[in-house]
Amino acid sequence: MSTTATSNGPASITVRGLRRSYDDVPVLRGMTFEVHAGEIFVIMGPSGSGKSVLLRHLIGLETPDAGEILINGHVAHSEELKDQCRMAMVFQSGGLLNSLTVGENVGLYLVEHELADAAGVARVVAEKLALVGLAGKEDLWPAELSGGMRKRVAIARALVADPQLILFDEPTSELDPVMSAMVGREILELKRRTQVTTLVVTHDRDLAFGIADRIAFVSRGEIRFVGTPSEVRQQRDPELHEFLNVEFQTNTTHEQP
Repeated sequence: MSTTATSNGPASITVRGLRRSYDDVPVLRGMTFEVHAGEIFVIMGPSGSGKSVLLRHLIGLETPDAGEILINGHVAHSEELKDQCRMAMVFQSGGLLNSLTVGENVGLYLVEHELADAAGVARVVAEKLALVGLAGKEDLWPAELSGGMRKRVAIARALVADPQLILFDEPTSELDPVMSAMVGREILELKRRTQVTTLVVTHDRDLAFGIADRIAFVSRGEIRFVGTPSEVRQQRDPELHEFLNVEFQTNTTHEQP
């Protein structure tokens, strides 16, 4: 998904006191954090911790019971935001349409919104596919792609709108370790090339520590800690320890691949 925009530069996100309950059961319990413009911010936590609910709020599919989300200073679910910030989403499954070729999937946004003629669409599609290492794959069908390739096509499709903010929902889900590492490298390379603000929701610890500028650890609907990968490794929070399942050392450092 994506939205059009008039402003430029990477987006920033401010979340303040976000609360959401379903049938009187609290799921988000006053979440507060900020995502800086141009950074890779990873939200990490166990299943059922509220990550997916938070993501739905960030992209404006749900509104909170209390608190607010501001993206470039605009409320997340507002019409005003749609005119002021370009956003794109890479879904967990990839979300490709099996009845369309790779090229047609990537160019769908441009075609549906009549933003370019056929030659213009073809040029943009080729450019975005090249960015994710899939140059010349326009005529393939989704069924012909590996899981890793499908993820990369989904990233290319998200990039068509030249987003200021791109969100990834479990980008390494159902991928083997080799493909997961490849997707991590793609996210890092996109940051290097485009400076787009990137928010990644994941339970993949290797991905989180491999790509993040900062990590937010979520548990039971609360942000328990936000910091750099090195700072996360040095924390003594027992829930964080249990999730990471590693032995923490005071002098542990983090290296980006």
